Amino acid sequence: MSAEKIGPISPHEVVDAKLKILPDEVFQSFNELIARNYNGGSATVYQNDVVDLMVGKDLDKSEIYKKGWLDVEGIYRKAGWEVEYDKPGYNESYAPYFRFSRKRQNLDD
Repeated sequence: MSAEKIGPISPHEVVDAKLKILPDEVFQSFNELIARNYNGGSATVYQNDVVDLMVGKDLDKSEIYKKGWLDVEGIYRKAGWEVEYDKPGYNESYAPYFRFSRKRQNLDD
C-alpha cells in the first residue's frame, strides 16, 4: 500500500489532467484545422470537420462524444488562445464551431 494519499483534483489541475488523458489524435486534428483555417487573427473549426478528421485517424465517433474529447477549450486557453464554442440554440440552424483567436496583448505588457 502506498504511503502517499490521493486527494481530490482541484479546478486548476483539471486542464493538465485532461491533457494527459486525451488521445494525441484529438490534438492532431484540432491543430491541423486551426493551422489550415488560421487567417492571421483567428481560425474557425467546425465540429463536424474535426470529428471527421478524428474518425479518419481511427478514433470511434461515439467514443469522441461519450468521452468528451471535443471539450478542449480549457487546454487551448492555457496554450494562449481565446476559444469560443458556439452551437445552435432552440429554433436556430447552423453548424457548431470552435473559434480560436489570438489573445489580445495588454498595452502594459
